[in-house]
Amino acid sequence: MSLLSQLEKINLGSVLGEADNARYVTSKILHLVQSQEKTRKEMTSKGSTGIEVILSTLENTKDPQTMLNILNILIEVISVGGGRKANILVAKGGTQILLQLLLTASKDSPPNEELMVLLHTLLAKIGPKDKKIGMKARINGAHNISLNLVKQNLQNHRLILPCLQVLRVYSTSSVNAVSLGKNGVVELMFKIIGPFSKKNTSLMKVALDTLAALLKSKTNARRAVDRGYVQVLLTIYVDWHRHDSRHRYMLIRKGVLQCIKSVTNIKLGRKAFIDANGMKILYNTSQECLAVRTLDPLVNTSSLIMRKCFPKNRLPLPTIKSAFHFQLPVIPASGPVAQLYNLPPDVDDVVDESDDNDDAETESEIETENDDKDQHFKNDDIETDINKLKPRQELGRPLEELKMYERFFPELSEKLQECDLVSKEPKPFIPDANLSGPIVVPTAGEEYSAETKQSTKGVALKESNPVLTEEYNRRPAFLELPKKDSVKDSSLHQQNDQRNLSPSCQCLNQEIVKGLDRMSLQSSAKNDQYYSTACVITKESKTSLTTLACSNPCERVSPCGSSLFEGSSVHLGKLCCTGVDSEDEDSRSSSSGEQVMLEVSDVSPVHDCDLYIEMVKTTKSIPEYSEVAYPDYFGHIPPPFKEPILERLYGVQRTKISQDIERLIHQNDIIDRVVYDLDNLSCLVPEEADVLKFNSKFESGNLRKVIQIRKNEYDLILNSDINSNHYHQWFYFEVSGMKTGIGYRFNIINCEKSNSQFNYGMQPLMYSVQEALNSRPCWTRVGTDICYYKNHFSRSSIAAGGQKGKSYYTITFTVTFQHKDDVCYFAYHYPYTYSTLKMHLQKLESMHNPQQIYFRQDVLCETLAGNSCPLVTITAMPESNYYEHICQFRNRPYVFLSARVHPGETNASWVMKGTLEYLMSNNPSAQCLRESYIFKIIPMLNPDGVINGNHRCSLSGEDLNRQWQNPNPDLHPTIYHAKGLLQYLAAIKRLPLVYCDYHGHSRKKNVFMYGCSIKETMWHTNVNAAACDLMEDPCYRVLPKILSQTAPAFCMGSCSFVVEKSKESTARVVVWREIGVQRSYTMESTLCGCDQGKYKGLQIGTRELEEMGAKFCVGLLRLKRMSSPLEYSLPSSLLDIENELMESSCKVTSPTTYVLDEDEPRFLEEVDYSAESNDDQDTELADNVGDYEATNQEDGLSDSDSTRILLS
Repeated sequence: MSLLSQLEKINLGSVLGEADNARYVTSKILHLVQSQEKTRKEMTSKGSTGIEVILSTLENTKDPQTMLNILNILIEVISVGGGRKANILVAKGGTQILLQLLLTASKDSPPNEELMVLLHTLLAKIGPKDKKIGMKARINGAHNISLNLVKQNLQNHRLILPCLQVLRVYSTSSVNAVSLGKNGVVELMFKIIGPFSKKNTSLMKVALDTLAALLKSKTNARRAVDRGYVQVLLTIYVDWHRHDSRHRYMLIRKGVLQCIKSVTNIKLGRKAFIDANGMKILYNTSQECLAVRTLDPLVNTSSLIMRKCFPKNRLPLPTIKSAFHFQLPVIPASGPVAQLYNLPPDVDDVVDESDDNDDAETESEIETENDDKDQHFKNDDIETDINKLKPRQELGRPLEELKMYERFFPELSEKLQECDLVSKEPKPFIPDANLSGPIVVPTAGEEYSAETKQSTKGVALKESNPVLTEEYNRRPAFLELPKKDSVKDSSLHQQNDQRNLSPSCQCLNQEIVKGLDRMSLQSSAKNDQYYSTACVITKESKTSLTTLACSNPCERVSPCGSSLFEGSSVHLGKLCCTGVDSEDEDSRSSSSGEQVMLEVSDVSPVHDCDLYIEMVKTTKSIPEYSEVAYPDYFGHIPPPFKEPILERLYGVQRTKISQDIERLIHQNDIIDRVVYDLDNLSCLVPEEADVLKFNSKFESGNLRKVIQIRKNEYDLILNSDINSNHYHQWFYFEVSGMKTGIGYRFNIINCEKSNSQFNYGMQPLMYSVQEALNSRPCWTRVGTDICYYKNHFSRSSIAAGGQKGKSYYTITFTVTFQHKDDVCYFAYHYPYTYSTLKMHLQKLESMHNPQQIYFRQDVLCETLAGNSCPLVTITAMPESNYYEHICQFRNRPYVFLSARVHPGETNASWVMKGTLEYLMSNNPSAQCLRESYIFKIIPMLNPDGVINGNHRCSLSGEDLNRQWQNPNPDLHPTIYHAKGLLQYLAAIKRLPLVYCDYHGHSRKKNVFMYGCSIKETMWHTNVNAAACDLMEDPCYRVLPKILSQTAPAFCMGSCSFVVEKSKESTARVVVWREIGVQRSYTMESTLCGCDQGKYKGLQIGTRELEEMGAKFCVGLLRLKRMSSPLEYSLPSSLLDIENELMESSCKVTSPTTYVLDEDEPRFLEEVDYSAESNDDQDTELADNVGDYEATNQEDGLSDSDSTRILLS
């Protein structure tokens, strides 16, 4: 410190004789810095002025030796201290001083070599920490000084090495890169790099890194292509690959690949790469590298380049519009649907070739310095206008018009005593209330108690009796095994029933290979008594149904009734048919009956195969489906085993990409045969035994086309949402004709989301008919080698709504089937059809006790296709007709729930099923809940979308959850009338206490909520001061907090209460802002699984989803108790907002997905497969992810580079 004081005095005293003294002091300081760590720390410690004194001396001194001493001091300090100390130097103005010194020193003739070496060494170290170094160097002309030094000293490797490092730093600015390019820097680099040589490898590495940075400029890339340098780079790469047998120069090989990667960002570069046979060269070299794990960075970068240069193709479809057409009653004036209707023919799927206008483009290289881009994320989507945030309750429609909704609230009418408290005549299928079995409340995991199992078992035993009696009526005979002794009687009984009843569906004995999975509805007679004992309808080649009696005796028993197995054929009698007479139940042997009941103790009493068929008959689809998918008909039981989140093996994605690249290189090996095509009705079903058969012509099905690529590999193309040309993610299809022991690879090639939980452990679902016949009727998670990545298909900029041509993504998975010639179904998530909903509501209505539960089902409106949108009301009946009981009944607060506005989010329906079944259960808490609230529920806001296999839209081609601000009664009837119900409640001063819209989330784990808060929204903007003065009731946080304590799948940490501009027309925001409901939520359930709580590491199933629906109800009950004036005030832990609120930084990763920070960490092997240089925001960094750990130090990446790589 005394030496620094002396130096400071020397600076202050401008005496010429002090030069020797300064040289002496700086040499002493240099000695101490080199020998003592303590001195280095003191120099940069907090409060120390050491760096300022040193820099001041450097700026003022004219003595060359003093300069050299000081530069050496600074290099020593920075070399040991890393990025933090370099930042200190930048903050103190070090960059500007060094650049000025460089300018001054360059005027000497010849320049001081030692001084130039040290100056460039120091600039190379601090440059990456100074975001504005490019601009500073350009202003004082320093970048050309470094370039000229290299030109004049090509043989002086000691001097040009640091100069190249500095040029690399300068080149991060595109303006500098272009300027340097004009001065011949690209040609200069090719004089330095060359074929394999063990000499000067460090210089080669730096030159390659500099060249890769320079070639990111399109101008420089074009210059390189024009001079034939793409071929040169490939030749150099092959030479190093062949000679570097011990892999000592992997970083040089990677440097060459980085140059090729940069130059192929432009279309001319990609063409030159293809013309130079680059695909085959990189494919062959990367295959040779696979055996050595340390060479993974080369394989990953090669993959990236090959995927980028893979010629962009359009999807092999006649049009990317939906295969189904529905003429809208009104065409919107603007928006994507209007654009779609106005598209010229054959324009919607043209591949966009104008990705960079290579020849015409002159780069407007405007300097846009990244001021702390990585440190501060500005979220432009968060609403900052406090006036827009403040709820403004407004009806939006005249009160007289809203009176049309009065009929949906009979519980509030004066006539209630006359019409609703009188027990109604039971419907044909309604059992006596006293005899109806309990509805099992869905639970999961350990909470599924033995007591519950016992009661369920009882229900199932009772339900297994198919005999219609006056006391019991028809209950679903679900998965009951008859005694072998009773088969004869069953068969006879069946024949008698066939004579007495006109069944709606008949038994057909078929081979399972012929499609035992589906039931045709053609020519089936309608009959009010639709509970005939025969209920199987299966597929045979275009056979219309006739009344057939099953006369074959049952020699082997299926869970669905009598069946006969002969070799590979399966003859079915009735799938849900004969059981045993009620008096025989008690005498049943435990080995058959009891055991089966234990296996299927989770069966929900609300599934009824016969009733499902009846519901299907009234469902109106655009393709006019006449087939029923077996899983929907027969039902699903959650499997008894846990399904862990799949651990993805390293290298899976790389292998899949390699196989895709082989298609281009070895085109003769590709079969390329269409085996299923909705656009070509004459497409023949393949007859060969080794070709899979596909089908999706059933409710909620989605599969448009299948192309056989290799013997056991198929490309699958999904159908767009109707009246749209995109939204492909949901799939549901049938596969048959498989063999065992073979891994079949399925590639769904036109997905649209940029990432998916398929990359983070999620598996698709499969339902095996053969397994169902063996007492295991359930959807299970299947598939190995699963990954999700960008592919080489794209759509045009016109089709993408004016954006750059958008790439598609592939979901790929491999399945090995357990049974030969099985019929299997695959789905994105557990299917839940509109007909299933109607069946469930019908069963719930038939099974409830009308003396205890007020249950009412209305038709809110009709959809565009003419399907009814159900509205359900549930509450407790008043204790009596006494006035005070009726008043209590009417004055219960409303809870308004909705679900399934997005058809592909089927998990929302399973959560809603859990809610409905809990509300209708005999659980004392459920009764208490019914006595506390009146529930208004719209369980399916988008029936048409669900029926027709859409992923996100209704038949209008629009996302209904973006229409709540101004719904059109002709185009969005369900939203228009759902909002009308809420507006009516607001008009009569009966605002719901809670509104919740159930959704599914494709990119996050767990279950969580989005709510609305002005204060929290303001906290995440730059106007935090305004938020401090706001007074806001924190009640909106209570329900999510309760759920986080009671529901194992719920995660409070994933919840957000920020209002975004892009969400202003969603149900959650509109109900909060316009209707005035403070507790207005979206509840999002994961499609994948949980990473916290009891279900951590497990994929989510229907049992857990239904449990979430039930736990939501329990949460409402706790909310009621906590907000009651008789209870104590809310616990502070529930409202401790200030501490919890701002812990995480908000990010909006896309206009439609609000998340906190990253959805998921990136995979180390994950790379971006963009074919356009700007197809994604940051394609330049992604390729480094794969080798970040291995190469960060060797590559000399700065800290900011590393951070950017990990966050990209």
